[in-house]
Amino acid sequence: MKITKHSWPVLIVSGQFEASNDEGLRLRELEEELIGEQECSVIPSYSYEDAIEIFMSRADLGVVVIDWDIQGERADEIMPPELLLDEIRKRNKTIPIFLLTDRTAMEDLPTKVLRQINECLWKTADTSEFLAGRIETLLIEYVKSVYPVFFGQMVKYSEAYKYAWHTPGHMGGEGFLRSPAGVAMHKFYGENVFRSDLSISVPELGSLLDHEGVVGDAEKNSARVFGADQTYYVLNGTSNVNQIIWRSQLVRDDIAFVDRNCHKSLNYAMVITDAYPIYMVPRRNKRGIIGPCRLSEFSEKSIQTKVKENKLIPDKIKSSSVKMSALTNSTYDGICYNVINIKKQLQKSVENLHFDEAWYAYARFHPIYKDHFGMADDDLNENHPPIFCSHSTHKLLMAFSQASMLHVRDGSHVKIDPDELNESYMMHGSTSPQYSMIASLDVATKMMEDSGEVLMNDTILEAINLRKKVSKIAKEMKDENDWFFEMWQPAKVDQDGEIKNFEDVPTQYLCENQKPWVFSSKDDWHGFDDIEDNYAMLDPIKLTFTTPGLKENGEMLDEGIPASIVTNYLINHGIVCEKTDYYSFLLLNSMGTTKAKQGSLLAGLLKFKELYDGNVSLNKVQPDLVQSFPEAYDGVGLKDHCNSIHKYYKEHKLLDKMQAAFQVIPDQAMKPSEAYHNVVRKNVEYVELKEMKGRIPAVMVVPYPPGIPVIMGGEILNDKADAIYEYLETRQNFENVYPGYESDIHGVERIERDGKKYFRTMCVKK
Repeated sequence: MKITKHSWPVLIVSGQFEASNDEGLRLRELEEELIGEQECSVIPSYSYEDAIEIFMSRADLGVVVIDWDIQGERADEIMPPELLLDEIRKRNKTIPIFLLTDRTAMEDLPTKVLRQINECLWKTADTSEFLAGRIETLLIEYVKSVYPVFFGQMVKYSEAYKYAWHTPGHMGGEGFLRSPAGVAMHKFYGENVFRSDLSISVPELGSLLDHEGVVGDAEKNSARVFGADQTYYVLNGTSNVNQIIWRSQLVRDDIAFVDRNCHKSLNYAMVITDAYPIYMVPRRNKRGIIGPCRLSEFSEKSIQTKVKENKLIPDKIKSSSVKMSALTNSTYDGICYNVINIKKQLQKSVENLHFDEAWYAYARFHPIYKDHFGMADDDLNENHPPIFCSHSTHKLLMAFSQASMLHVRDGSHVKIDPDELNESYMMHGSTSPQYSMIASLDVATKMMEDSGEVLMNDTILEAINLRKKVSKIAKEMKDENDWFFEMWQPAKVDQDGEIKNFEDVPTQYLCENQKPWVFSSKDDWHGFDDIEDNYAMLDPIKLTFTTPGLKENGEMLDEGIPASIVTNYLINHGIVCEKTDYYSFLLLNSMGTTKAKQGSLLAGLLKFKELYDGNVSLNKVQPDLVQSFPEAYDGVGLKDHCNSIHKYYKEHKLLDKMQAAFQVIPDQAMKPSEAYHNVVRKNVEYVELKEMKGRIPAVMVVPYPPGIPVIMGGEILNDKADAIYEYLETRQNFENVYPGYESDIHGVERIERDGKKYFRTMCVKK
């Protein structure tokens, strides 16, 4: 493996770079030797404090050289070198550290310091050539160790410059150079991308389908790091992880216990496996935020009742055990379950537990999430079933898009046979895997293994600081009888017996203690009045902003700002939100979030406030909207526009209708799989909403927001489902009054007639 030494700089911390003495001369000679003879690069730092800032901002350093004697050489250096050492080792346990010191200082170095460093370099005893050589040697060893097993082997193979006579057809990128368009792509991505785009024909990299060789080693390492017995790399997204899990454990007519707040891939899993679903119904607060299912729903009695009352499940199989449960953890808004409590309930009546943790792959790496993730380290009791977790590693860890992981924890008595599970894996996997995606999963694992807690701690601290800043701004505005956006979070925190405003609690305390984030019925800021104790918590890095107009109890004020207007404004100014609800919007504070991004967000929100307060014309605020629909919005002020939509929501009780719609589980006329079979057999027709009463949709209908099914394929829109019909009808009418605000509704197609839009859905023919 070729090491580009220049790309891994040597950080030298000393106050003697410009000193006109022997030590300064030797230090400059060392720098010249590293740059000239060893072909390294050097970053100088003149103080321990500056060195900490440099180290925290750069992960590409190859060696750190610390002058132990700065305090004795410079009167302005007040930080002890031990603090710099501790900070470096907290963030990187393996980077080589050299101490520059006098031979006479050796006896004074504490044992703790000697354990943290790699070598001592004497300032005057050894030649600059020798010192530079030792630094270069350890730099090369360290950089080689940075590459995890699969990524390292892939880089090594790519650098071998072998003639490829196998797929892919571009043969290491050469094929792209035969066309101008190909050349443009080659120049954009660079040669390494194409040289590492390899084929399953390369034996050195093992096989993803039989999990052998270095790819198998990488998966085993990921299993160890993420706390699983088995881990599988899946390259076509967590949607396929869910399919693999279900196809491996369920067959036709098995019973599944499914969170209604689940990703549509799990609904499709029910189609593919031909299972009978029974549902858990999540709570919703008055803001429309999806909450946790009630703990009582996981009880053996509740599950048996649901099975017994399901008219679709034949009596002869109602006594069968439930094959699989599927629970979304964390939810879109960052609500995380205490899975220990849930396991104790479900293990009594469910054979396999599946936690869909697509947005939550990082939970293992910070103590604030203790007991709130599927692979939590609780003791397996004698009845513990197997546990499956699906992780979208690419979402909030550092992997390429679609790169995901499937984790398995064996049960007390039931072990998941890898060969049996692999049959399902091969059914859904490609024989032409993208090797760079595999490498990204390998690297994501290595990053979390090496410094996962530090990375997550930084991420959580930054998220909490942003939360506190928004709270402070909102409080300042409120004190002046003004308004600002707020956050969905506790207003008060019990800090060791002292009740404080959230913004006044030390950030470190909020980062180190789980208790402030755990939902409690005694402090119902979350809006779930009947919440169980020690059952669910809010993930600090999932940032839900709330907009004016809707009180926590669901009361709508005279004036308000629908969140979609805010997020549309932010999008036009380079800030893209993850999810927009009626009076809230969600942003994710990940490892890739910077303080500059946070500053731009706050500036954008303050600018929106200024435009709203000034009722500035939409022609200036949202020119694209006005250009597309001038008859509706030309000359309308932003404040007037916000209050017009808010008034429509209020008068037509849109949020109340949404609440009612999502509390209904419609009657099942047929299994989801049978509904889909009607699609395949062309036994379906599009039916407009006004004619859908009494009809059976063949596909699921999923409105965004909130992004969960309001009706599944095979369920009937009868009188029991009137609330669903009324909600969809109100949404349809709203879109005709306010063009440009069409939201995504999976399963609904819009047609236009006489200048109006109408919803229609694919239904089973009568």
